[in-house]
Amino acid sequence: MKAMQIQEAGGDFQAVELPIPEPGLNEVRVAVEACGICHSDAFVKEGLWPELELPRVPGHEVAGRVDAVGDAVVGYEPGDRVGVGWHGGHCFHCEACRDGDFIACENATVCGISYDGGYAEYLVAPQEALARIPDALDAADAAPLLCAGITTYNALRNTGAQPGDLVAVEGVGGLGHLGIQYARRMGFHVVALSRGPDKEELARELGAHDYIDTRAQNPAEALQALGGARVILETAPSAEAATAVVDGLGRSGELVLVGASQEPMQVSAMQLIMARRSISGWPSGDASDSQDTLDFSALADITPRIETYPLEEANEAYERMITNAARFRVVLEP
Repeated sequence: MKAMQIQEAGGDFQAVELPIPEPGLNEVRVAVEACGICHSDAFVKEGLWPELELPRVPGHEVAGRVDAVGDAVVGYEPGDRVGVGWHGGHCFHCEACRDGDFIACENATVCGISYDGGYAEYLVAPQEALARIPDALDAADAAPLLCAGITTYNALRNTGAQPGDLVAVEGVGGLGHLGIQYARRMGFHVVALSRGPDKEELARELGAHDYIDTRAQNPAEALQALGGARVILETAPSAEAATAVVDGLGRSGELVLVGASQEPMQVSAMQLIMARRSISGWPSGDASDSQDTLDFSALADITPRIETYPLEEANEAYERMITNAARFRVVLEP
């Protein structure tokens, strides 16, 4: 099979031919129809993931069809439409798994990091990593929903926000453009925040009721003028941007971080205590959460804005993503 492989840290993707993998006892082989390129793929390309073994085929936004199943696999047959996201499997026996909190598994594997992922014509994954893809979603549209989609959808549905509450989405990019759509379909009063006026038209088209230009306005004051946010979904990987909106939270408001930044935030205890505010982070989710995301997306007609490239152009496609030139997700199609 054809695959695009990282052979050394910091190197380019190399076109290689690899043996088509055989599924083990509880594994499923997936014929890849589409694989999204995610910012987290930099963990493989730059060799940043702890204990990463190279060479490796990246890719954790995989949409395709079951091609073969292991002897102990139940419920999947060749031809079934399936996807594999960031959560690539769990151990079933650690404390988190015993509580059913599979995304927090102490021994969790990551598709495209722990084993070869979707920058290829085929991959093999544990059956517990699979989510079913509704017929209403094209493979290229489904692929980014298995990372950017589940991250924003799952974060929003696990807050205390109720229909009609003010929910702000900071960042109108790969995560944010989906977060706005989910927030609108969930019945929230949606406020989009971004730097500059150029994203306003798109934000409103995606479903935002209001737009705040964080260059022209103090974002916290602007949110308070609207009544204060019950939830702020921070999709921009910027500690400075996150810090600037904390005072925009209303009573019992929650700042939910899904845009990953290594920089520390600067927040005082008094900013949180007096209005019972909180700051939390949210990972993506397990395969069940992925399937919920896909089902809701099909039901509510939510799709990502994507650019597609053939598998062999992975280097060009990755560059579009990593430089923020793409609008908004990049998908490889073997």
